[in-house]
Amino acid sequence: MNNIIYTIGFTEKSAEDFFNLLKNSAAERLIDVRLNNLSQLASFSKKNDLKYFLKEILNWEYIHRPDFAPDEVILNEYKKKIIDWNDYNFRYLQLLDNRNIVDTVKKEEIINSVLLCSEHCPDFCHRRLLAEYFQKKWENINIIHLK
Repeated sequence: MNNIIYTIGFTEKSAEDFFNLLKNSAAERLIDVRLNNLSQLASFSKKNDLKYFLKEILNWEYIHRPDFAPDEVILNEYKKKIIDWNDYNFRYLQLLDNRNIVDTVKKEEIINSVLLCSEHCPDFCHRRLLAEYFQKKWENINIIHLK
């Protein structure tokens, strides 16, 4: 079994591109790591719509884990440029440790899953930080960012 954690962002993708990227991966489920998954800006990736599409198109499970997301304070301070990426990175990883995230999930639930967030690219997105966090905590994990 390949120990892969996939990540994807929905912005700048059509629904067709998004679901084709998922379909062409070897993933088995999608884990939504957004704090807010009901925004009108979420388009086809709003919680209930996405849950339906994943089941109908891919026969995948949809899981929402807001505890994998940054909290409102960190997110708002970053958006308002009160903190920079380095501060965001540090505070988010510290938050994961404080939440004991690794103790709240089994490795098998994350392996061969896709971590979903909104950012198009993973470079400045917490989904990349989260995938790398799991990679450091567990052995033999590869990360693939679906673009």
